[in-house]
Amino acid sequence: PSFGFLFDIDGVLVRGKTPIPAARTAFQKLVNSQGQFLVPVVFVTNAGNCLRQKKADQLSHLLGVPISQDQVMMSHSPLRMFKHYHEKCVLVSGQGPLLDIAQDLGFCQPITIEMLREKHPLLDAVDHDRRPNVLVSAYFCFKALSVVLFGEPVRWETSLQLIIDVLLTSGYPGNPYHHENYPHIPVLACNMDLMWVAEAQSPRFGHGTFMVCLENIYKKITGRELKYEALMGKPSRLTYQFAEQLLRAQALHRPGQQPIHTLYAVGDNVMTDVYGANLWEGQLAAAAAAHCRSVLVCTGVYDPRAAGPRHGPAHGAFHGHRDFGFDPALVEPDHIVPDVDAAVDLVFQLENFAP
Repeated sequence: PSFGFLFDIDGVLVRGKTPIPAARTAFQKLVNSQGQFLVPVVFVTNAGNCLRQKKADQLSHLLGVPISQDQVMMSHSPLRMFKHYHEKCVLVSGQGPLLDIAQDLGFCQPITIEMLREKHPLLDAVDHDRRPNVLVSAYFCFKALSVVLFGEPVRWETSLQLIIDVLLTSGYPGNPYHHENYPHIPVLACNMDLMWVAEAQSPRFGHGTFMVCLENIYKKITGRELKYEALMGKPSRLTYQFAEQLLRAQALHRPGQQPIHTLYAVGDNVMTDVYGANLWEGQLAAAAAAHCRSVLVCTGVYDPRAAGPRHGPAHGAFHGHRDFGFDPALVEPDHIVPDVDAAVDLVFQLENFAP
């Protein structure tokens, strides 16, 4: 084969922790009798609440085929390339084993929201029951600092408050705000999904919704735009560049494998999966090296009954991130199919590939 797959996970292979029936059928077509993949495959998810190995183990169990961590790309995976931040003290937001994730990516001095809250309990005042009964003071300062947003946290009010504190004090929460400190310390964010699908009938808030809250609070307080040093996760070019590298690395270790000429990005969200694939297609086409084709499935966020003109969001609402402009051409998929099994069949047909 001279092609490879980039599979989204939520809404394509699973809904929450429940596998979509078509997924197991599809993956039986992608492996041989020994469980080895016949085609290079990378799973590109905007989730960021676990290590790659755990996600690989989950997928192996759900899909019934062996999957290695080298086939999995989390939304935070490109942070490995940001080595100039790795030695600095960073505040990390999200959920799951945040310290393990940060350290696995190369960060040497990560501090979580909860660790910061324990050192500065007076800063977390929304929940009356969590306010300290006795006034305490703790000296706890940061060195050069950046903020890394891995994914949606659990207590939004606590994370929003403490992140704003850090940004408006140049990394010294507990000090008075200094609005003249602009631009603020660097913010790196993973996963811009406004919504995602689980077992519920309608989409749920994603990390992109949390980011909308943070951006608007910062602007309401300061009158200025919150700026990002980097945005990663689909539809970022950075994410597709990294995913393509993983796909090509697989191809190099396969005997008889032809160079990858076409990438097929299979997803359920026009604002992330389709937008990102089409954005990357423009990059690849300019280099005349390969193509990236978007395949949209109807088992997740995308609902063909509710979609607006040209498969965009209904009622003209733009669900993409603030820093990504809306271009109708970028949310136009190359193909629309019912589910991931139909996507695999379509690609095999297009590539004249008979396993």
